[in-house]
Amino acid sequence: MLKIRLSRIGKKNQPHYRIVVTEARSRRNGAPVATIGSWHPGEDKIVLSKAEYETWLHKGAQPTAAVRQLATK
Repeated sequence: MLKIRLSRIGKKNQPHYRIVVTEARSRRNGAPVATIGSWHPGEDKIVLSKAEYETWLHKGAQPTAAVRQLATK
């Protein structure tokens, strides 16, 4: 099963996240199937390709609660 979730990057105490599509059982920072956006919480800056997000939802990928909340902003 595919999940749309956050993958952490960035320095200690300066988190940045990529919004990725990945296999549900893979590690948090494992190899993603696709990268569809990013989020910088310090600046509250979200870059998300809505078209790709919708495409992956139609293919059956399940977003996590955090990603679902970010997608509605």
